[in-house]
Amino acid sequence: KKMGQIINPILRGFNPDPSIIRVGDDYYIATSTFEWFPGVQIHYSKDLIHWKPVAHPLNRLSQLNMAGIDSSCGVWAPNLSYDRGTFYLIYTIVRSTGGIFKDTLNFLVTAADIQGEWSEPIFLNASGFDPSLFHDDDGRKWLVNMDWNHGQGKKRFGGILLQEYAPVQKRLVGPVQNIFQHSGLAEGPNLYKRDDYYYLMLAEGGTGLNHSVWMARSKSIAGPYETDLKNPILTAREDPRIPLQKAGHASLVHTPSGEWYMAHLCGRPIPASGRCTLGRETCIQKVIWSDDGWLRLAQGGNKPLMTVPGPDLPEYPFPQESVKDDFDSEKLGIHFQTLRVPLGEEYLSLIERPGYLRLKGGESLNSRYFQSLIARRQQAFCYTATACMEFEPESYKQMAGLICMYDIHNYFYLRVSHDGTGKCLAIINCDNGTYNYPLEKDIYIGGDSRHYLQARVDYDRLRFYYSSDGEQWLQVGGNFDYSRISDEGINKLAFTGAMIGICCQDLSGMRKHADFDYFEYIERDFAG
Repeated sequence: KKMGQIINPILRGFNPDPSIIRVGDDYYIATSTFEWFPGVQIHYSKDLIHWKPVAHPLNRLSQLNMAGIDSSCGVWAPNLSYDRGTFYLIYTIVRSTGGIFKDTLNFLVTAADIQGEWSEPIFLNASGFDPSLFHDDDGRKWLVNMDWNHGQGKKRFGGILLQEYAPVQKRLVGPVQNIFQHSGLAEGPNLYKRDDYYYLMLAEGGTGLNHSVWMARSKSIAGPYETDLKNPILTAREDPRIPLQKAGHASLVHTPSGEWYMAHLCGRPIPASGRCTLGRETCIQKVIWSDDGWLRLAQGGNKPLMTVPGPDLPEYPFPQESVKDDFDSEKLGIHFQTLRVPLGEEYLSLIERPGYLRLKGGESLNSRYFQSLIARRQQAFCYTATACMEFEPESYKQMAGLICMYDIHNYFYLRVSHDGTGKCLAIINCDNGTYNYPLEKDIYIGGDSRHYLQARVDYDRLRFYYSSDGEQWLQVGGNFDYSRISDEGINKLAFTGAMIGICCQDLSGMRKHADFDYFEYIERDFAG
């Protein structure tokens, strides 16, 4: 039979740092979520070709409280593993990254069912980020993470640390050993065992355009590790024409019949601007083991491919998802996340007015605590997002609408408010913390009871539209430079991706609500 093709990226839009595993015939990938809640996104597949999101394991404040943390902090590089009936998820909560320091708290949660309830967290260490757990054949478990060194005159990368994890005591035990040094930056360590060797897979060169995958191996888990002379075994840094740039931060999986695949992150720059509005995404490459026991791309060389031969497995597509959420369920759809904390009934309700999502006015878009905002990932270069809203503000402190957002310092916000005379429409544009109102004056919409708000994005261009009936559309403002809703558009280190969502603020503290009848997100292949 003809094998299916894997079309990269397999997880499009803001799905970085993939950690892939197989359990029986099921494949799972965990990706980073940073300041978005619930934490860690898990996708599921049976054929490595078709994927769907199935779980966000960190869904309680006791597991993940990010109130007050800065943008692009939060959950970095989760690590998913499985051993003897139990799923293990290791994750970092990065509390701060300012100056020379990084506060990186590393935790472990477990579950018998990946889509069920996950345990309360076990604190592991805070010596650095990108921890992962390795289950050895003899039943022992080992944690590796990179060491962050803030010392004067030191390189920030202090090596890869190894320590044993004791499941009965639920803590790390024994000595901390530094098993790998590197002149540059090596992070994202994953341990694998094959034949007589322990293999250490590393993300090298930072997560931008210099990103790559390195391998080292040793007959002893504690080293010394010899590095592969052909490193990097995967990178796009030598060729700016490759569509899948930033290739790195990888993990391995093999099928029951012994075919090997490597999941890794990538970024796809918009040709005109070099900016990746889809954030860092997840790809898969087919790999083989060479005669001398090193990992190689199946196609030869070290460059990532857009199209990869699928495994010798039956294809397993999922039903097409609806592009429109009518908010008829009592639970928020799996694509939506909130900022930093869960929103209880005091901020968000799907039952107070059945068929509507009610957002009660929260803190400003500047807040790192409680925002009444839900958003989903942008997953195609061109999309149209539409929200239908009923909202009766009584003051300029109350506003609600549709937002295209990177983080709290970078967004385009089409909002309805009240200026003392009547209901009005305006745009708030925040560019690296600098605010402006692109319209010369607000547009009065006082006679409208329903407000249809629309964003149309085509690569690096954003246009907003407004309608009172969902039929006749008025363009609001001109063409906006959407390319700055990207890691590259931010004037500090930033690692997330573009989100599109709906929100409601009430800066009087009266919690004036907005009711959303639906939210629709349609991906397009072409500009228009």
